[in-house]
Amino acid sequence: MISEEAYDARRRAQWLAGEARADGVARRDMLRLLAAAGAVATLPVTLGAPRARAATGTAPPGIVKPLPADRFTIRGTNAETKFEALAETGFHTPTSHFFVRNHTATPRLDAKTWTLRIWGDGLTGGEREFTLADLRRLPSTSRTAFVECAGNGRSFFTTQQGQPASGTAWTLGAIGNARWRGVRLSEVLRQAGVSRDAVDVMPSGLDAEYVTDDGTNLGRVRRPLPLSKAMDDVILAYEMNGAPLPADHGYPVRVLVPAWVGIASIKWLGDIEVSSRPLFSPWNTQFYRLFGEAYPPQGSAPLTRQTLKSAFELPWNASLPAATTHHLTGRSWSATGAIARVDVSTDAGRTWHEARLKDTPHRATWTRWTTPWHPRTPGPTALLARARDTTGRTQPEATVHNTQGYFFDAVVRHAVRVV
Repeated sequence: MISEEAYDARRRAQWLAGEARADGVARRDMLRLLAAAGAVATLPVTLGAPRARAATGTAPPGIVKPLPADRFTIRGTNAETKFEALAETGFHTPTSHFFVRNHTATPRLDAKTWTLRIWGDGLTGGEREFTLADLRRLPSTSRTAFVECAGNGRSFFTTQQGQPASGTAWTLGAIGNARWRGVRLSEVLRQAGVSRDAVDVMPSGLDAEYVTDDGTNLGRVRRPLPLSKAMDDVILAYEMNGAPLPADHGYPVRVLVPAWVGIASIKWLGDIEVSSRPLFSPWNTQFYRLFGEAYPPQGSAPLTRQTLKSAFELPWNASLPAATTHHLTGRSWSATGAIARVDVSTDAGRTWHEARLKDTPHRATWTRWTTPWHPRTPGPTALLARARDTTGRTQPEATVHNTQGYFFDAVVRHAVRVV
């Protein structure tokens, strides 16, 4: 395993040597990346993320499952889980409550005719196809892990830090934690004949091609993985919480990349390119890097592991009676370590006390917690939850700004009113 920063630098060097491919990547974005390798003069970064064409109205186009208002907030083509709706659920997010992140619309696929095409010059024996039955005949594996959009918490850059960021204005509900079952990607790649020369693996989805507001067609959603990651803990999942994947969550097969940003866990998997050359796509050049004053002109390395967050299972601006004991509940999660401790403040951060953890903490899943609160004085206040994980990382007071609003990990000030 090597760091993504080192891997990205090697990719750029190989591009300069004519050993990489960037289908669908705008020339200006490739030049910006190559500027870091000294190939061209440094370019000013004034590019924002292109916006998808999204229908307006109260219901998003193309989501199949019901989206009752007590569970979801509609955001363009997406549906965000309301955290208060999780209060009566268990450790695993029910599929009925799981958030939906769609670039376009949920495709309706037939598992009986579905095939997975594995191809590219990183294979020893040429192209292979697998049916769902083929995958089910291979040794299966199960894992509990969250899937979280890299922009989860994006709205707080604006509302809490006064710094605008482009993209879907998620609060904290662009996450779900499920039990996944499928076959290891490493097993499928071995069956397909992965070559010792392979360096990148790029899964692509079967949803419609992604077209920006300015009419640019970026093609189907796809994002390369280093071979070292693909051969490690990545799963091709065909079950979610003990049942076949629902349509909105990748039926019949999706990629699951534990602990990494949600874009890596491609839904509605259709093909996987195995390449002996480094691969670039819009989803690791123009998107899913950190841009802004605190970052180099080419942006950060492509985003991989998620960050550390906490959320209360309580409506925003909830009214809570005074002189009553309330059992506040919430969830904290980290991609780099297990949750070690959660501290809660009920007086806008003036004082803190430790919450009780309800689960055995593990990396890449969340941990539920609870704490009692007996407010005495009516009026507005803010509830704060601050997690620390086993790597020693603690949620900060503020997150360094980036223009596309990724990785907001600061302590969130959850507004409530005591009445």
